[in-house]
Amino acid sequence: MSIQAKYGLIKGESMNPKQLAAEFFGTMWLVLGGCGSAVLAAIFLAGDENIGIGLLGVSIAFGLTVVTGAYAFGHVSGGHFNPAVTLGLVAGGRFEAAKAPGYIVSQVLGAIVGAVLIYLMANGVDGFSIDGDSAGAFAANGYGDLSPGGYSLAAALVAEIVLTAIFLIVILGVTEKKGAPAMGGLTIGLTLTLIHLISIPVTNTSVNPARSTSQAIFAGGDFIPQLWLFWVAPIVGAVIGGIIHVAVLKTDDDPAFA
Repeated sequence: MSIQAKYGLIKGESMNPKQLAAEFFGTMWLVLGGCGSAVLAAIFLAGDENIGIGLLGVSIAFGLTVVTGAYAFGHVSGGHFNPAVTLGLVAGGRFEAAKAPGYIVSQVLGAIVGAVLIYLMANGVDGFSIDGDSAGAFAANGYGDLSPGGYSLAAALVAEIVLTAIFLIVILGVTEKKGAPAMGGLTIGLTLTLIHLISIPVTNTSVNPARSTSQAIFAGGDFIPQLWLFWVAPIVGAVIGGIIHVAVLKTDDDPAFA
């Protein structure tokens, strides 16, 4: 798989509807697979026994959505599926800023459709309800009382900024010509799995504003006023990661859109 087919477009290439569609469906799949596993399968009771997949399973599910989505849609759009990734790639010289708004709109819409599908499935069992005052409700992201582990605003900011920065450093590094671009989808998916293993207790793991928005819409309550953090922190972290890569780690000779 070429560099151009993963996490970036060839310089000067015009954006087309197929690229927006790929971002829409890829982000929908990310939310359906990752958040869907959290809502539908993290806890599953068989009598008195919980045979659900738990935090480990949810973390793996998020990673698998990126792996499968990257190889299914990466050759069409670059496989961002995340507004923070798109803007981090702009900062890292891998994506043209003029194309970012179209990608971000497609990602948010795809995430919302994924959340709608989760809701339709979850609502098919008697007794289902969403408690907007409960930490992690509908796989939404939060801090303070809405953090799964009760972590503070400051802890949430640190986690989301640092982990998104590292995510972008991995993306930009593995997809360099001297990196391992053919393994990009697997490497990036495993990185997202590790990010979730670290931070689900802190914020329920965002590192993706589109994913956070879709779940907050359904969870409602105080998740809505907390949503700002899950836009600001991942974007700040992604831009920091892009800048670090360019300033310190970059090995490709082509100054942009390698």
